[in-house]
Amino acid sequence: MSLIAPALNRISPSPTLAMTSRVLELKAKGIDVIGLSAGEPDFDTPDFVKQAAIEAINAGKTKYTNVDGTAELKAAIAAKFKRDNGLTYEASQISVNVGGKHTLFNALVATVSAGDEVIIPAPYWVSYPDIVQFAGGTPVFIRAGADQNYKVTPEQIDAAITPQTKWVLLNSPSNPSGAAYSADELKAIAEVLRRHPHVWIMTDDMYEHILYDGFEFATIAQVAPDLYDRTLTINGCSKAYSMTGWRIGFAGGPVALIKAMAKLQSQSTSNPCSIAQAAATAALNGDQAFLKDRAAAFQKRRDLVVSMLNQAKGINCPRPEGAFYVYPDVSGLIGLSTPKGKLIANDSDLIDYFLDDHQVAAVPGAAFGVEPAFRVSYATSEAILTTACERIQEAAAALR
Repeated sequence: MSLIAPALNRISPSPTLAMTSRVLELKAKGIDVIGLSAGEPDFDTPDFVKQAAIEAINAGKTKYTNVDGTAELKAAIAAKFKRDNGLTYEASQISVNVGGKHTLFNALVATVSAGDEVIIPAPYWVSYPDIVQFAGGTPVFIRAGADQNYKVTPEQIDAAITPQTKWVLLNSPSNPSGAAYSADELKAIAEVLRRHPHVWIMTDDMYEHILYDGFEFATIAQVAPDLYDRTLTINGCSKAYSMTGWRIGFAGGPVALIKAMAKLQSQSTSNPCSIAQAAATAALNGDQAFLKDRAAAFQKRRDLVVSMLNQAKGINCPRPEGAFYVYPDVSGLIGLSTPKGKLIANDSDLIDYFLDDHQVAAVPGAAFGVEPAFRVSYATSEAILTTACERIQEAAAALR
């Protein structure tokens, strides 16, 4: 009899975290590796947020809180949804969790059973299908390549829906592609979903505030209010507020679903860290002006990386609307060989070559469901990005 539960055999370790660990190991050995695999802003948490955490500690706010969030944080989240998205949620409709991944996990595990299908546009964030599979459900992938700017069409979603479909999962701006859906594109998707009232909509808006070229963010419950009662709107503090380590994610949705998520959380993590909740409350209630400055800095990095990668042999890098990732297509490099005679049969081979021979780390497209491609996180300095892209250019040029 195996000690390990069958549910664990349905999932794999996160490939993005695995690459980050590999980079850290090489750096510990003194190897000059540039890591472009971690999806983490290099900006520090704002000082006013850190100060709120210090004050919470000094005030003794170090005890248990309500399982799914303090009243103060839920009020701040409700205010954020109203201010930024025009969505009205009561405290009973808000869930606070240990990061956005935990929010997704709670929602899917609380609702998905064997036989249920969850539609996931590809490329997708690596955790989506694994969480569905852990819950016993079946991920159904819709592929959108570089020719579609990595965005699925309403027709593709309509064709994928079956009587077993439980959720459609949308992520905009996207990890890994940075592609974002406009309000009009979301309205067209909503037209399809209206015809399938048994389907719920989960929208991951974690990169909402990282947008470029005047692109205006929209979320589906905002543009299609009639779908509000079957939509879970997920967000968090990790990316916009540079609070990845604080682990605060949240969602707004129907009361019955929020209660189910709280029930699950009560038997797993219990409440998120009380100090992190105080910090998140300050982040959401505080001056939001710095968000535009950080987005402007990310836009400069995006432009640099897109330009340099498109100058590389065999690489086609679309220009994303948001987030801090690019997802270049590398079809032009597959089938070539390295100077050492190793065949590049797929994008995993290419990433190994970049790392082993040119000391730059990214994540292969195989991890995200659309290949041949790879993901670059440009959440680091322009100087480091320039050197990394020069290495990629050299690596690509050396293939024959």
